[in-house]
Amino acid sequence: MEWQGILTLITLFSVLSALAVTRVSADLILMAALAFLLITGILGPADALAGFGNPGVITIATLYIVAAGLKETGAVQWIARLMLGHPKTERGAQLRMVAPTGLLSGFMNNTAVVAMFIPAIQDWAQRLGIPASKLLLPLSYAAILGGTCTLIGTSTNLVVDGMLQSQIGIHLGLFELAWVGVPLLLVGGAFLVFFASRLLPDRGGVSEELDQVREYGVEVEVMSPGPLVGKTIAEAGLRALNYGYLTEIDRDGRLITAVEPDRMLQAGDRLYFVGAPECASELRRIQGLKPASGNVHKLDVANHQRCLVEVVLGPEFPALNRTIRDSRFRTRFNAVILSVSREGKRVSGKLGDITFRMGDTLLLEASHQFVEQYRFRRDFLLVSALNDSTPPDFHKAPRAIGILGIMVAASASGLLTIMEAAFVAAGLMIASGCITASRARRSVDLPVLVVIASSFALGNAMSQTGAAQVIASSLLGLGVLTPWIALALVYFMTVVFTEVITNNAAAVLMFPIAHAVSEQLGVNFLPYAIAVMFAASASFLTPLGYQTNLMVYGPGRYRFGDYIRVGLPLAALTASVVLFLVPMVWSF
Repeated sequence: MEWQGILTLITLFSVLSALAVTRVSADLILMAALAFLLITGILGPADALAGFGNPGVITIATLYIVAAGLKETGAVQWIARLMLGHPKTERGAQLRMVAPTGLLSGFMNNTAVVAMFIPAIQDWAQRLGIPASKLLLPLSYAAILGGTCTLIGTSTNLVVDGMLQSQIGIHLGLFELAWVGVPLLLVGGAFLVFFASRLLPDRGGVSEELDQVREYGVEVEVMSPGPLVGKTIAEAGLRALNYGYLTEIDRDGRLITAVEPDRMLQAGDRLYFVGAPECASELRRIQGLKPASGNVHKLDVANHQRCLVEVVLGPEFPALNRTIRDSRFRTRFNAVILSVSREGKRVSGKLGDITFRMGDTLLLEASHQFVEQYRFRRDFLLVSALNDSTPPDFHKAPRAIGILGIMVAASASGLLTIMEAAFVAAGLMIASGCITASRARRSVDLPVLVVIASSFALGNAMSQTGAAQVIASSLLGLGVLTPWIALALVYFMTVVFTEVITNNAAAVLMFPIAHAVSEQLGVNFLPYAIAVMFAASASFLTPLGYQTNLMVYGPGRYRFGDYIRVGLPLAALTASVVLFLVPMVWSF
């Protein structure tokens, strides 16, 4: 091996070490490695930047827009509410959660599925009286397992398929992985249903203490007609919000202050909640509720362009010492006041009669441009938008689900490639109004794409300098290896990589090594590529190996050992299924 190969291995070791022990972001580390390989002449510009034009990377970027369209329309929440139901036991809850999560993850990016399911599962767990820690880690694992069933289920599958297309000329079908992925989902899902509750601790979930945050009062109305009419408070999910609680109901002028969980909701009920500012965001995501303030409907801003904003009144605010009614706030700022907090406590009384004081914190519904427009004005000391507070447009949910169905059908039938089908679906999401162009741009996770694309530079360097062949020879030098034993070694080496670095980077780095192993054995490469694909996704042992594992770490109050306790037997099951089925489906 010449100096280029040695330098490539040193770069690889440095990247792995930096990802494992430092807090520097993965995109910076891998871009630095790409730049180093380019500057030292190990790779030319075309090879160093090949990942940025890879079909798999482009498909992932496009699918972000499709997933955002499903999120913006509330389609995933609608599906979750339809499928989760009201199970009586923890085992029943695991089954009702694993099934829809696995199904959705087969056709959506699993990171997007978990992001949208976390608040729904937290709310659901509180309604059922089940600790959220019993459900959130199985949620992540079910999404990982479901993502292995189709080519578009996880970005790792698309990355490996992109490398197969560009380097080997092989193109996998949408459901080709289902021969292994579906049995894997069934076996892994059964393990989660029967054993996850026993193995996971009872740590509850994260809920904010309302006396330690800014407290607001938020009033909403039950829509007529709507899905909440005739449901009890508990069934509607209004009894166990993460950021607020229901204090009273105004029904035709009669005030109901003792709100029991089994009280039936009626059309036109006005519900009064007290809680943190995020309570208003939670309520906006519940289909069948609308803001009770008539001024909200007068706001000259489209529904998809609205968000919740907090502002603190400064000494130059023009309406100090005047009431909200007299201030003409909506006309002046094109924003509607939902609630007022003073010294951390909500200001009681009728909203229009509240008098502004300097330092008051207002919760507003306004346009996305409000923050930029008033951030540096003297009217407000502070202007801050609440994350993810745009209300879903539930009327467009069937449209978004239909577009997803078109994408899957076009790809599965062979009419279009996965990348082409994703482009069509993303375009239809924007053209049909499921998502705006600006929201589509913001939905693309650029750091993740940079990590994936820049990983290709390391993979290309490993192949071109002979470093991959050296590692493959070292593996084969362990003894007389059969193709199956070599497959197992490639699989377990990929698992180790994916627990230390990102799953996509592990797949890109192991691809040339697996290719070199198959060439030296003189056998079909495809089983090894499929094994890398599944092993890179099978990250169950640490919170760092897969993004969804990290996403549930905080909300579930998990510890590192919790991942080992459930993930180790699940990883062993996964390895057994994959190593048994892959050689049967794709012969050596």
